[in-house]
Amino acid sequence: MTTFDKREDSFERQFAHDEELRFRAEARRNKLLGLWAAEKLGKTGAEAEAYSREVIAADVEEQGEEDVYRKLRRDFDAAQVDVSEHRIRRAMSEFMAQAIAQVKAAT
Repeated sequence: MTTFDKREDSFERQFAHDEELRFRAEARRNKLLGLWAAEKLGKTGAEAEAYSREVIAADVEEQGEEDVYRKLRRDFDAAQVDVSEHRIRRAMSEFMAQAIAQVKAAT
């Protein structure tokens, strides 16, 4: 194996590792976000946990986080809970930072 091949393998392993961490952080963010939204929607206990799983599942609809935002927006609107777009997006950002820190601490 040449030095170039070794470097290529190293970059591929690093990329795969980074992608796995990003996936875990996004899933963690969505769980935290789901629990936050569940509280705003008046859900507690098992119902809140189930709702957070719905938020996690919503993230597989398309690339990026817009699918998660749309789920929260629809659910808040349906329940007539007054949460602004800015507040939802700020919560998404804050929970992502928290999730990244948690994932890094776990590795």
